[in-house]
Formats: sequence, structure tokens, C-alpha cells
Amino acid sequence: MKKAPRAQDPASETPRRRPTINDIARLAGVSKKTVSRVINASPFVHAETRERIQAVIAELGYAPDPQARGLAYGRSFLIGLVYDNPNPQYVVNMQLGLLDGMRGSGFELVVHPCDRESPTFLEDLRAFVERQRLYGVVLTPSVSEDERAARLMAEIGCAYVRVASVSLDAPEHMIETRDRLGGREAAGHLADLGHTRIGFISGPPTFRSSHERRSGFEEALAERGLTLARPYALAGGYTFESGIERGRELLSMDPRPTAIFAANDEMAAGVLQAARQLGLEIPRDVSVVGFDDFQIASRLWPALTTVRTPTREIGRLAVERLLGRDDDERDPKKRLPSLVVRDSTAPPPL
Repeated sequence: MKKAPRAQDPASETPRRRPTINDIARLAGVSKKTVSRVINASPFVHAETRERIQAVIAELGYAPDPQARGLAYGRSFLIGLVYDNPNPQYVVNMQLGLLDGMRGSGFELVVHPCDRESPTFLEDLRAFVERQRLYGVVLTPSVSEDERAARLMAEIGCAYVRVASVSLDAPEHMIETRDRLGGREAAGHLADLGHTRIGFISGPPTFRSSHERRSGFEEALAERGLTLARPYALAGGYTFESGIERGRELLSMDPRPTAIFAANDEMAAGVLQAARQLGLEIPRDVSVVGFDDFQIASRLWPALTTVRTPTREIGRLAVERLLGRDDDERDPKKRLPSLVVRDSTAPPPL
């Protein structure tokens, strides 16, 4: 009986050669320079030629090698995200936004967590930029609020964009999040519900956003003839644990506040936990408002009323500005804070 031919071991097969830019140029019938222009999103390529090149790229599954491109152009095609932020969801949402804005650009993202309080903060930041030969960086709070970091980028010739709650630099270097407006939204909502005895948990004093959110909150209360009493204003750390600690302090006061505005969702979640530990019901006994509208806000019980900050949209805009691709005609309201009312707020108890 004749044996069937033995199947070839896949591991022994010769691996398929990775396509090169020369292959793309040959198959598309254009020069390598024209392919390079399409890869780098240059507007100086005829639409029909661009479509033909993109079809070949898609068919071959070609992806530019950032290191090789860096050698050819004397710089890397890497963009750095620099952050010192205790809220991991902020970092994740910012990364997603940056990747949205980089799509189709040929650039790649690298991240650099840091500690502004470290004595080697600037030294480490310089080493990160120079070692990676970065095209540019996006600086997020609280690094973006540190003038030393901005000066360092200018000194070493690295393009940068700062994301901050207020304008701190020239327009081409700034994305302003207007956190003060968000604080006003929170205050207006609670005051309109009839709350007059309101607690506030701020973020760390090293974050400009902490001060902006509080300032907007107090401004809107004052416009309604209300004040934030000093005993009801406590400093948190933008963490869940600090929300529990400060929440227990506020809810153990006599009289306790009928509402609490926590300056981010992590701390607001901590306040909900503290309320449960003390046998209180949200919102029957106390209303709670957060800030950010990250995924956690809609998954809590009760679902959290919060101020939405479109972090992902802000990240996308930041990297597009860095690459000179941002559209000034885009509706600016899309990146402003806005109130999202859910189940954690109600009129004060009688």
C-alpha cells in the first residue's frame, strides 16, 4: 500500500520575507520617495496614486520599521507620554487617545511614568527623551504643570504639548481642559437640588487641577449665596483609599454634609464605600458627585453622578497638535467638562 506523502513540518518551512518599501514601490509602479510620502501622510501625492499605494500596503501587510525610519531621517518615529498620576484609568484613557491620533501616521507610542518629587526627576526625563531620540512628548498633569519640564524640552529641542487645566504656554504647546468649569457644574447641580451643607474632597495640592476644581466649585456656590464651610473642605490624594478616609471624616461630622463633591471618581467611589460602612444610603442620606466620568462611574452602585472630562478626546487632540495635524475647526465643546447625572444625587433629606 502506498503511503500518503508526509506533511511538511510547519516549523521547517522557510519564513515569509518581510515586505520592504522597495517592494511597495515596485508593485505600485512608483518611486520609493512617493511611497514614503504616503506613509508619512504627506498631502503632496495624487489621490489615485495614494489609493494604489495604500492598496498594495494593505495586501502585503507592510508596516514601517520605526527604528529603520529613525536612522534614515536622523530621528525616531516615537512619541513619549510622560505622566505622574495616581489614577491608572486616566493614564489608560490618555494612551487610547494618543493612539487614536497617531493612527495612520507611522508613529509609535512609548510611556514614561515618573515622580516629580524625585531628586533625579529632570535627569531621568532628559535620559528618556535622548535615549529614545523622541520626535516629541505629551506632558500630562502634574508633569505638564511643572515649568522645569517644559524648559527642559525646549532646551534639548524636543517638540512637546502640555495637557493642563489652564493655559500655561503658547497655544501650539497647550491643550487646556478647563477644570474650573467642571467644578462649577458640580456646585450648580447640588445647589439646584437644594443642598446647602456640602462637603468637598480635593486632590493633591501639587496638582493644578485640584485648585481649579475647587475654585470653580466655590465660585458657583457663591453665585447662589452659598459657601463651602472650612471644616467640610478636606484634602484627598486622587485615590480610592483617600476617598474612604476623607469620606468617613465628613460623614462622621455633626451635622454631617448632605452632599459631597469628590474631585475625581476614584475618591467618589471611596466616599460611597465609606457611606456603606457607616450604614448610610446613597442618595437618601447623602448625595455624591465625582469628576472624570471614567468607566468606574457607571459601574458603581448607585451609578455615580459626575463631571465628564473627555480624556481620550483630549489625548487625541494633543498628539494631533504635536504632529501638526489638528483641525482648528473641530467643535471645542467636545473637550470641555460636562455634567452627567446618574443615581447618586437627590434632594437633601428632610
